[in-house]
Amino acid sequence: MIQVKNLSKEFLIPHQRRDTLKEGFIGLFKKSTYERFKALNNLSLQVAPGEFIGIIGKNGSGKSTLLKILSGIYQPDSGSVEVKGEIAPFLELGIGFQPELTARENIYLNGTLLGMTRKEINQRFDSMVTFAGVENFIDLKVKNYSSGMRARLAFAIAREADADIYLIDEVLAVGDESFQQKCLEVFRDWKRKGKTILFVSHNPGLIEEFCSRVILLDQGRILAEGKAKEVIEQYHKCNSL
Repeated sequence: MIQVKNLSKEFLIPHQRRDTLKEGFIGLFKKSTYERFKALNNLSLQVAPGEFIGIIGKNGSGKSTLLKILSGIYQPDSGSVEVKGEIAPFLELGIGFQPELTARENIYLNGTLLGMTRKEINQRFDSMVTFAGVENFIDLKVKNYSSGMRARLAFAIAREADADIYLIDEVLAVGDESFQQKCLEVFRDWKRKGKTILFVSHNPGLIEEFCSRVILLDQGRILAEGKAKEVIEQYHKCNSL
């Protein structure tokens, strides 16, 4: 389903931030300096149909960058990516909403972007709203939603996309326990259906429960891969050094 060969991605990180007008004006007379950060470093990976793969590693190890390249948000500096099948990304949930539109309008907009027809959105509309728990706020502009409400609504929309591959990045970091349990039931349903899933999480219990294979990233490279328990143990050893 997914084949990644020699993938590299580098970012330029400015040494000085210029957030205010004054700082920007003063900065006109100073040369900007940057640090190069290699998020992915010659990484290769194969994912077979139906695999539920966990991706773990410290912050900055390249987990989110990898998923963003697979979903087409980022372009790699070098290397190749081959994906067979439709992708549904669950990354930075709610970031693509139009704040001046209502939740109802955003459902139709984002559902269309995920490949659903208006008829399909109509059929699934009530399910989305109920899953997100926003029945009383459906005609409220999304700019008035909390970050948790936006994330719940984004997950509710994306779960209705009939994709082959799901890219999941820390979606359980938002929402209350009830919402998280609903998300876990969605994961179990996808697993029963044999969907292909890449799952980034810092929760070792969830990684062990769901993942048939786990990949440990470190400084943009694969440090280890294999069974969940063994790779998680190595991850903890690396963090304790």
